[in-house]
Amino acid sequence: MPAPSARSAPLRFALVVTRPDGSDADLLRRYLDEIGEHPLLTAADEVTLARRIEAGRDAEARLASGATVLPSERRQLKRAIDDAAAAVPLARALVAGGLPVIEVTLRTSAALAAVSVIAREVPAALVGAGTVLTAGDLADAARAGARFGVSPGATPALLDAVAVSGLPFLPGAATASEVMDLLERGHRFQKFFPAASLGGPAALKALAGPLPQVRFCPTGGVGPTNAADYLALANVVCVGGSWVAPADAIKAGDFSRIEGLARAAAALAQR
Repeated sequence: MPAPSARSAPLRFALVVTRPDGSDADLLRRYLDEIGEHPLLTAADEVTLARRIEAGRDAEARLASGATVLPSERRQLKRAIDDAAAAVPLARALVAGGLPVIEVTLRTSAALAAVSVIAREVPAALVGAGTVLTAGDLADAARAGARFGVSPGATPALLDAVAVSGLPFLPGAATASEVMDLLERGHRFQKFFPAASLGGPAALKALAGPLPQVRFCPTGGVGPTNAADYLALANVVCVGGSWVAPADAIKAGDFSRIEGLARAAAALAQR
């Protein structure tokens, strides 16, 4: 998210939802016995890795009953662990490139493990959780060490949870009515999503007339060719996009490339 005053970059990176209380430690250790040890996991990591492993919920029940877990399910778990391990060099590359604010979206099974490891190992990063949809997601994100939360939209239940959580939060809006609803609850900073589909910079410029007190972070269809157009608007404080962390670079471990993309993105805010 390059911004005039606070540059950042949401990380739509395949990111295990963790339970820091360690309630699933024994079950996870049985998984790890099946797939082999992972050199980047400490004993503490194993304790905090978690239940909400995609495509693994049914396998948990079968494991608990002594049934066989399919090789494909074991591979999926190992992939989640690998993704979480890659989060540290990825975050370091983004910080080195000038983008210290990182949003890890809760879209895959490694998400909260990645939040936890970034928070622990990359102190220069300000890591938060995106795609927060429920009060449970919000609580999980806070326990994992997220410094802020982001949602694509907002529901009364989620906003009620935000109000009592104390976690800084960027709720999403797509219409003037939604912006007004959030403003009534005290949210002057809002996510505008999906920005390109909603009319892009022109739509945000139009909202500035009747709602000048609201500031936005547009995401969705934002990239290196149009980010500066958004950042030029008085009611835009930052932008979000995934172009700084392409999947092929993450898979190849090409973090120098990611650092370069981050540096170029951060420079957009200086124009």
